[in-house]
Amino acid sequence: MKKSVFLGALTVAGLAAGASAAATLDDVKARGTLNCGVSTGLTGFSAPDANGVWQGFDVAFCRALAAAVLGDPNAVEFVPTTGQTRFTALSSNEIDVLARNTTWTFSRDNDLKFEFAGVNYYDGQGFIVPRELGVASAMELDGATVCIQTGTTTELNLADFFRVNDMEYEPVPIETNAEAQQQYLAGACDAYTTDASGLAATRATFENPEDHVILPEIISKEPLGPLVRHGDPEWGDIVRWTLQALIAAEEYGVTSANIEQMASEAGDNAEVNRLLGTEGELGAMIGLDSDWAQRAIAAGGNYGEIFENNIGESSPVGLARGLNAQYSNGGLIYALPFR
Repeated sequence: MKKSVFLGALTVAGLAAGASAAATLDDVKARGTLNCGVSTGLTGFSAPDANGVWQGFDVAFCRALAAAVLGDPNAVEFVPTTGQTRFTALSSNEIDVLARNTTWTFSRDNDLKFEFAGVNYYDGQGFIVPRELGVASAMELDGATVCIQTGTTTELNLADFFRVNDMEYEPVPIETNAEAQQQYLAGACDAYTTDASGLAATRATFENPEDHVILPEIISKEPLGPLVRHGDPEWGDIVRWTLQALIAAEEYGVTSANIEQMASEAGDNAEVNRLLGTEGELGAMIGLDSDWAQRAIAAGGNYGEIFENNIGESSPVGLARGLNAQYSNGGLIYALPFR
C-alpha cells in the first residue's frame, strides 16, 4: 500500500511538472516577449552594442525565434547568464531558451534534464597566450597558470588534457569572459582556455590582438547549440525547427534579400515551398502559422548570413566557416528535410 501511494505521488508530481513545462509557448505568447538566456558579453556571439542593443550570432537566433513565434524579432528580453547561472535560469523558468555557446553533453541532456535543439556551431577548446611568452604549442604549458571559467566543460577538458599529457598546471578560476579577459591581460595567468571561437572573439576586443597567439591544439569537441527544458516537446520542436529553417534557407539559396520574392512566386522546388509555407501545412504541426519560417529567416538572414555578419571572416572575430560550412562545402552543417 505504501509503495502504491508513493508511486501515485510521483505520478501526480510528474504530471504537474509536465503540465508546467508544456506551458512555454502559451507563456511566451501571453507575455508577448521571448526570454532568451545569453552570455554576459562575448563579442560576435552575444553582447550589447554602444547603444545597449544586443547583437551577435546567438542573439540573431533569439530574434529569429521571436519572429517565428511572436511575429516580431525585437520582442526579446535578453537575460545575461554566466557558466554557473545559465542552467538554473533555464530550469527555474526565468528564461524560455538558452542560446549561450553551450556544449551538448550526455549529462546536460539527461542528468540536468535539458533538451538541445541542435548544433549551431561546431567548436573545440583551445588556448590563448601572450606572444611574448614564446609558447608555440599547448604541450609547452607544463607548470603554467591557466584562467578557466567555472561551471563549464572546459574545466573538465583542461584537467583531462594535462593529466593525459603528464603535465601540471595551476587553475585561476573566473566566472565570466569579461573577468577572464581582465585577469589574462593583467598577467594573472599565463594562458586562457575556452572554446576556440570564444578565444577569437575575446582577442578581437584586445587593443593589440596581434600580441596574442591562439595555440594550434584543439583539445575537445564542443558542439554548441540552443537548449530548452525537458517535458515540453511542442516548444522543443519550435526551437529545433527554427534553427533548421535558418540552415535550410542557406542550403536552398533563400536570403533576407530575396525571401519576399521567393515566397510570392512559388517555384518548382517543393522543399522551398514547404519551408516558406506556400505549400503544405508544416506550421500547423508545431502550433504556428504558415509564415513562421519566413519571419525567422527575414529577421536576420539565413544561417550563412548570420554567421558572416557576426563572426565570419569579414567581421572583427574573423572566423572561417570550417566545420560550420554547409555539408556540400565540406562542413557539418546539414538541414533536416522539410517534408
